[in-house]
Order: sequence, then C-alpha cells, then structure tokens
Amino acid sequence: MKTLIAANWKMYKTWQEAKAYTQELLNLTQDKLENREVLILPSFPSLKVVGDLVAEKEKYSLGGQNFYPAQEGAFTGEVSLLQLKDLGCSYVLVGHSERRHVLNESEKFIAQKVAFGLEQKIKVILCVGEKLEQKEQGRVKDVLFDQLNSALKAISICSAEELVIAYEPVWAIGTGKVATEQDILEAHGLIREFLIERFGEIAKDIRILYGGSVKPNNAKAILSLDNVNGVLVGSASLDAQIFSQIVLA
Repeated sequence: MKTLIAANWKMYKTWQEAKAYTQELLNLTQDKLENREVLILPSFPSLKVVGDLVAEKEKYSLGGQNFYPAQEGAFTGEVSLLQLKDLGCSYVLVGHSERRHVLNESEKFIAQKVAFGLEQKIKVILCVGEKLEQKEQGRVKDVLFDQLNSALKAISICSAEELVIAYEPVWAIGTGKVATEQDILEAHGLIREFLIERFGEIAKDIRILYGGSVKPNNAKAILSLDNVNGVLVGSASLDAQIFSQIVLA
C-alpha cells in the first residue's frame, strides 16, 4: 500500500496563497516520491485552484475537509460530495476532533457521513482519538473502540482503498505535544485489532494515519512504526518547504 501524507490546511490560505504553495510543493517533491501519495485538503474556496494543479498528477490527490450527507438540497452553507468530486476530490475527512469538539458534531451524524461517503464512492478518512482526561483515566481503548464502532457499525467494506483511519490524540493537536512511540504503537495496534475483528483479513490493508504535531524532525520515526501507514499533518503542512520535508521523510 502507498504511504499517505495528508496536509490539512484547515481555515488558512487565500486561493492565491494556495496556488503558490501547491506550485512550490510540486517543484520540491514531484520527482522524488517513492510509494507515497500526497493528499492536500484545502478549505473550500481553494479547491479548484489546487485541484487544477494536481489534476493528472499520479501521486497527488485532492480532498475536502467536510461535507453534508445528502446529494443536494436546501442546506445553506453546506457542500455536497457531488460538488467536491466535480472539483476533483477523491478523499473527504470525517470526524476530525475540531468537528467533534468545537463544532459539536455527534457520533450519529459522523456515522451518517461515513456511510454516505462510502456509498458515494469517495475515500473516507475517519478521524478518531482521545482527549487528555480520557488518556489519563486509562480509557484509550474504550474511546477508540466506541468511536470506531459508532462510525462503522453499518459499514460493509468491499475494498480497503475505500476507508482510511486517522488516529489523532486530541491533546497532541496543535499543542506541540507529540504522543510517544509507545502511545502510537498502542493506539494503532488497537485500531488494527478493531478493524480486523470488524472486517476480516481485508482490514490489514486499511491505512491508519497518525495525526498530532507531526513535524520534519519526528516524521521519519513515526512513519517507521508498525501499523502507521501515513500521517495527517496540520500546522506543519502550511509551509511548503516544511511539509515537503515530511513528505520526503
């Protein structure tokens, strides 16, 4: 399987900045990728300009940070998968901690989005992870299994390519704190265990990403760990030079 290096820009960059960044990233990485896929997740206004630049680039993909689980309709301020795919998106994020804990998306709504995304044949990156107090209470397994079970209980995976899981310990996102290698091994091992129990042998090929203060100086070590099949990068993905070092780590 290809290692997936994903850049989540969140609510940053004008479309002009997005264009300049993407051109620079392509110049820095285009001929140097070995068995790696680079995914850019811009905010909605920059999707077209980024999509135009990475279109037909074999090792680069475009994704949406969010969507509403309906084909179309009177949902003011929302965006559909039809619209995202029309712009070239092949991935979507679901269940990011900021959607869960800042924007109050429920487990039920997250499950609806996962099911709808997979039904509509787009690759879904489902984010899961514990808060600091949950970690301190020794509840990492319970939290991860509850989130995975809720989101995937109605899902029948036909292809491992359809689903990606991103483990993002909430306490390590944008804080500068990084989970220890043992923390990552434990969490990714638990996720793999759940997936195999749920989907069988095909789950061995479902990619599990780590997200949480990934930087050039720790990316190589993180990517070398068992059951780590890529990274989901936040703040360190906003600078093309810095992100290129993670891509090539």
